[in-house]
Order: sequence, then C-alpha cells, then structure tokens
Amino acid sequence: MADRLVCRECHRVQDSEEAETCVSCGSSSLTEDWAGFVVITHPDRSEIAEEMGVTEPGRYALKVR
Repeated sequence: MADRLVCRECHRVQDSEEAETCVSCGSSSLTEDWAGFVVITHPDRSEIAEEMGVTEPGRYALKVR
C-alpha cells in the first residue's frame, strides 16, 4: 500500500495509483511519501476524524511528507 498516492492537503489515500487530483478535495498535490493510515467509517461519531478535520468516510494517512 506504500506505493499509493496521498493528498498533502486532506491526507486522503487515493484508490487509483494514476490519480492526478484528489477525489476528495480536488488538490493536485499528491505524494507517495506517507506513513500509517486510519479508516474512518463514521466521521460524525469519531474523535479521530474530528481531530484530523475529516468529514467524509474513507482511508486517511496519518503522516504525510
């Protein structure tokens, strides 16, 4: 999974390795340099989602460089 792209803006892990923009926020700032991830299924009930500023369900990287 380390070869997946992650958005530097919202930390969303991209499903497509050929993505040119983030499916969540539309940013074109994607990177392969990230570590760890969390799956958020119910952002409205998640303290982690609140801390990360996540409002949509999905996979998010914990550390993005």
